Amino acid sequence: MTAAAVGTGVAVLVIGRRASERIVHPATAVQESESVLVQSLAAGRVTFTRRPESLRPGRWAVEWDDNGHAVVDDILHSDEQGVTRRLVRADRGTLVPGAEVRFTPRVHLGDPTEALGLAFSETAAEGELGALPAWRLGGKRGTWVILVHGPGADRRQTLPVLPVLDRLALPALAVTYRGDEGAPASPDGLGHFGETEWRDVESAMRLALDSGAGRVILYGWSLGATICLQTAARSDWAHAISGLVLDSPVLDLPATARRGATRAGYSGAAAELGALAAEGRTCVDLADFARIAEGTDLRVPTLLLHSPDDPIAPFSAAEHLAAARPDVVSLQPFPGADHAALWNSAPAHYAELLRRWLTPLL
Repeated sequence: MTAAAVGTGVAVLVIGRRASERIVHPATAVQESESVLVQSLAAGRVTFTRRPESLRPGRWAVEWDDNGHAVVDDILHSDEQGVTRRLVRADRGTLVPGAEVRFTPRVHLGDPTEALGLAFSETAAEGELGALPAWRLGGKRGTWVILVHGPGADRRQTLPVLPVLDRLALPALAVTYRGDEGAPASPDGLGHFGETEWRDVESAMRLALDSGAGRVILYGWSLGATICLQTAARSDWAHAISGLVLDSPVLDLPATARRGATRAGYSGAAAELGALAAEGRTCVDLADFARIAEGTDLRVPTLLLHSPDDPIAPFSAAEHLAAARPDVVSLQPFPGADHAALWNSAPAHYAELLRRWLTPLL
């Protein structure tokens, strides 16, 4: 082999590894939106420069330097000069004209009591790597809901759905898994697309069952939803699962890996190399992953929430799953919504869909 060929091979490996970094490190998986300028403020309203971020439908937080945080929802007026939205509240800092803000789905801050006035307790599931912190919320039902956030997020991602669960008197566990802050690190420091993380969700199931749950519903976002699918397919306690709620699940791993590399700034062959490197570095079994993503092992009612415009997890994979298993899967599209931000795009619609789907499982 010539030195040139060796050099080319090394370069390919380096490019692939660099392109895969954002994909295999869950804490960096979410890309922040571009900055938007605040043009003006008035009573109960704020006007932003016209950008795709400021035109997003639904309820969003805006954050700015110095830990600022406010919440906006309805678009009141829009023209070429700017977009005026209703200002719901300002939680931290002072929003002023000229401020550069970032739109984010993180509408709620803090824990369930701080954000929503809901009582909860801190607990922990005992995982194979150590203690996994969880929020436990009470309820009189025998079915518990186990909530699994996605990469780049934390337990606060679960906050928007807690009022629905509270009204239905469903106990809930908002859990952590390996690699989360406060939880044990993954031994190799990488995320594994649910291949290993499912065992941590199984530990949360065992905690719920040991605490009096008769059945559990697994509810996840993004790769957290994929982890729920893995748990339902692999766990020895799968018989205790009575339903799944999958918000923006990653069902086509190669396609999502390619998109992740592209969002990290790579394109074409480099993005493809990044996807291949991510698969190789995490040792994911693509054949097994595909079987699970196609619903081969599904045995319980499954609410599949997805956006046709999802930039990370292709909607076509969700359609494929729904078509393959119409006996158990109900696909509900959220047009125009961003990945794992379906609730933000239509809060009332999302909550009502969830309430109606959960009610027969009580």
